[in-house]
Amino acid sequence: MNLRSHSTHEHAVLELARARPLLRARDLAQQELPTIVLSRLVAAGKLERVARGVYGLPGQAISEHRSLAEVALRVPQGVVCLLSALRVHGIGTQAPFEVWLAIEHRAPISRLDQPKIRPVRMSGAAFTDGIEHLPVDGVSVPVFNAAKTVADCFKYRNKIGLDVALEALRDGWAQRKFTMDEIWHFATVDRVANVMRPYLESVTT
Repeated sequence: MNLRSHSTHEHAVLELARARPLLRARDLAQQELPTIVLSRLVAAGKLERVARGVYGLPGQAISEHRSLAEVALRVPQGVVCLLSALRVHGIGTQAPFEVWLAIEHRAPISRLDQPKIRPVRMSGAAFTDGIEHLPVDGVSVPVFNAAKTVADCFKYRNKIGLDVALEALRDGWAQRKFTMDEIWHFATVDRVANVMRPYLESVTT
């Protein structure tokens, strides 16, 4: 490969990095670009490795939810849930240092050094219903919607605390993040309708 090819490939990769703030080797492969260019650009200080297998332009603005985008790239079968989803929806006061991630019951769990994930096993409709996609730094991040997230907080109250679930319900309702029909639907999906019933009645009186 001659110097002109080196320069052409590097230019193409940098253009790709400007279009996709988080870049993976597979993105280069899809464009038929040699992945070795990533190492050369990192060595030259033109790219930085932001996580294993994930690269970005140095000094670029970092989204508040960048860690979610990194996890979505590296664990594409997961769905952002519970405390991390509350943060996305601006509900409550939780500021988790891990990414809470729903994983299908039988799926293998990827262990990441950074960002750290907190896996939560789910199955059936409780795993597939209520998923939205949040665009973060060019990545489509799957996250449970507000109503599903609050219902999950009651389902997993032994993990996060009933006080957190109650705060999420009250704050989400006050902000009109969901309707009563929506929250009842997901309470049924999660099989916590009886648990939630008195609390739902209290916020509507």
